[in-house]
Amino acid sequence: MSQPPRPHPQRVAITGSSGLIGGALSVFLSARGDEVVHLVRREPRAPYEVSWDPGQRKLNPGVLAGLTAVVHLAGAGVGAHRWTPAYKQEILASRVNGTATIARALAELGEPIALVSGSAIGAYGDRGDEILTEDSQTGQGFLADVVRAWEAATLPAQKAGLRVAHARTGLVLTPDGGAMGRVLPLARFGLAGPLGTGRQYWSWITLHDELRALAHLIDQDVVGPVNLVSTQPLRQGEVMKALGAQLRRPAVLPAPALALKVALGEFASDILASARVLLTVLAESGFVFEHDNIHSAMRWLVDQN
Repeated sequence: MSQPPRPHPQRVAITGSSGLIGGALSVFLSARGDEVVHLVRREPRAPYEVSWDPGQRKLNPGVLAGLTAVVHLAGAGVGAHRWTPAYKQEILASRVNGTATIARALAELGEPIALVSGSAIGAYGDRGDEILTEDSQTGQGFLADVVRAWEAATLPAQKAGLRVAHARTGLVLTPDGGAMGRVLPLARFGLAGPLGTGRQYWSWITLHDELRALAHLIDQDVVGPVNLVSTQPLRQGEVMKALGAQLRRPAVLPAPALALKVALGEFASDILASARVLLTVLAESGFVFEHDNIHSAMRWLVDQN
């Protein structure tokens, strides 16, 4: 099955371009011939940069004129700090304020610009073995509450008749950051094993396919929530076993749940949560994975490092 054709070239603005996914997406889109504009929270230093202030909800709609799409990825890192009450508020506010700022500016501008807005499978909460799709109800917990507010902040753009897609991203496999950025060095010494029971489902996607999926959402007429996860959600222990097999190292030493909670605080509950998420919208729109199973994903992951 081949992917559907795409319009080319595009003119795309990215928020969060200094982040792991945003920076990689900028390179990816530029490499395929698109013009990329970076929205930055400082004075512009290059012709492709424009300034905005999401904290104050300030963005001149005129700087978005002529775009094909905006990919909004900015927000405080969920795993960057312990979840103190102050940092939880920062996680929420950074997403809601930034999204509302983009959505209102696009609505005021009135041009047919698509909004691909970052989101997360944290929307579904801790659901055990339940199979989850875009049609499933959102769940309980802090991250689920954040995602509901985050996605709701796009309402001005939706009311203006613009195409809005919510990119509900799963666990992104990359050696450069996130969970795998921390686990991979340990795995090389045979020190990475199950987290907690290891039976919680992890719905994952390689960074390579994440970038391809975001580009697909720019190119194709897709709306609403879209799960950006592979076709093979696995129990966390199985993910670690596949990584160990690729490295030819054991992956049996568990990290007890209590130790994780002591080390990571409330964020540990997200790592230990189970979300068995399937993709339906992405597949139905014609997207084809390049890393469609955990073995090809782990080969790619290890080869990058």
